Formats: sequence, structure tokens, C-alpha cells
Amino acid sequence: MKQITLRAIEPEDLDLLYRIENDVELWNVGNSNVPYSRYLLHEYVANAKNDIYTDRQVRMMVENEAGEVVGVADLVNFDPANCRAEVGLIVLNKYRHQGYGTAILARLNDYALHVLHLHQLYAYIDLENKVSLRLFEKAGYKIGSKITDWLFDGAKYRDSVLLQYVF
Repeated sequence: MKQITLRAIEPEDLDLLYRIENDVELWNVGNSNVPYSRYLLHEYVANAKNDIYTDRQVRMMVENEAGEVVGVADLVNFDPANCRAEVGLIVLNKYRHQGYGTAILARLNDYALHVLHLHQLYAYIDLENKVSLRLFEKAGYKIGSKITDWLFDGAKYRDSVLLQYVF
């Protein structure tokens, strides 16, 4: 398995975050479909406490063994009463299909279980996104349910599935 490190976002990551958040291709696979300004991202980086209990989310940069940023990992919609959080991850184009997605999910699982003491992680994935579905299933996530017309890409609604990893 690829060796990765999860680390806090630094001000130097702003340009990369700006490119990621404004990549229209990523809008169709995630829950966000609006552009973010540099100012708004700067404010997020400056003001995030990087404490999931305060922010109800944590975003971390993913580095490989060479110290290169290969992606971003998110735990969002943190629900402390039910000990769960939603997973989001982005592997940068040039690092895709090299095992980084698998490594990120494994590291997030370890972090969620041993540091945050969560009971489960979950993700909503477009039913047509076969690559992501295979990735999450390979990582041990189970399909919980199909959700009709869950995602809107600006032209049509698409079905999604809820995947869960219960510790």
C-alpha cells in the first residue's frame, strides 16, 4: 500500500485548493457545484480550527513519501451524537490509479477509529461513478441504499448510493 501522510492545510496550499474547488469536473462527483474565491478559501484556511468538534469537519492534505501533495481528504457532516462523519477525497489527476485512493481511505479509517473514536464513516457516490464505487467497496464500504435523483449536474438528476463503513 502507498505510504501517505495526512496533514493540516497550510497557507501554501491555497493555490492548489483554489484549483480543486473550482474544477468543474469535480463538481459532478461531489456535493459542491459553486466556485470559491481565493478570499473565501483564504478565510477558511485562516479560521478553521482543524478541530472536528468545533468545525464539524476536518480537511487534510495528503502527501506521498516524497512530500508531494497527492490529494485532499475530508471528514464532513460530523455527527458527534451518532459518532459518524461523511468521507470525501480527491486524488489529483497525475496520481490517480496508483493506489493513493486506497491508502487515503485506509488512513481515514484508522484516524476515524483510533483518534476520533467514530462508529462509522459514509459516502454518497454517483451510481455512474464506477471508479469511486470500486474504490470504496475495495476499502470495505458496504452499499446501504440507492437514492434516486440525489445529484443534479445542471442538466439532469442522477442516482446515488450511500456507502457505509461500520467499525
